[in-house]
Amino acid sequence: MDKNQSCIRVFADKVQINHCREKLQSAQKTFAELSNLLALAGNEVRLKILFLLADEGELCPCDLSDILGMSIPAVSQHIRKMKDGNLIEARRSGQTIFYSLKPGQTMLLQPLFKHIINNNLNKVTV
Repeated sequence: MDKNQSCIRVFADKVQINHCREKLQSAQKTFAELSNLLALAGNEVRLKILFLLADEGELCPCDLSDILGMSIPAVSQHIRKMKDGNLIEARRSGQTIFYSLKPGQTMLLQPLFKHIINNNLNKVTV
C-alpha cells in the first residue's frame, strides 16, 4: 500500500472489533508485564545476564563481572534495572548478594534462550 492509498472498507465488523478490544483489555496487565520484560531483555548485556541466571540458577555481581568482562559497577547498574523491573530477586549470604530470576520469568524467557542455544548448536555442528 503506498502512501496515497488508505484503507477502504464497505462495512466494519463491529462484533470482531469489539471482541478484539475486549481481548486486549482483559490482557492489559499481561501486555504491560511482557512489554516491561522485553524492554529490559532488549539490551544485550541484560539478556546475557538473564540467560546466565536461567542457566546457572544464581550468580553474584562479581561472578557476572568476571564472566562478562565488565566492571562490577557496570554489572550492578544492569542488575538494578532488572531488579526494579521485577525480573530478578536477591538472596544475601554473608556479605555476598546472589541474584536469580524471579519465579515465572524463566518460563517467559525460555523460548528466547532456547533459540540462543539452538542457534549456537547449529553453528558448532556445521
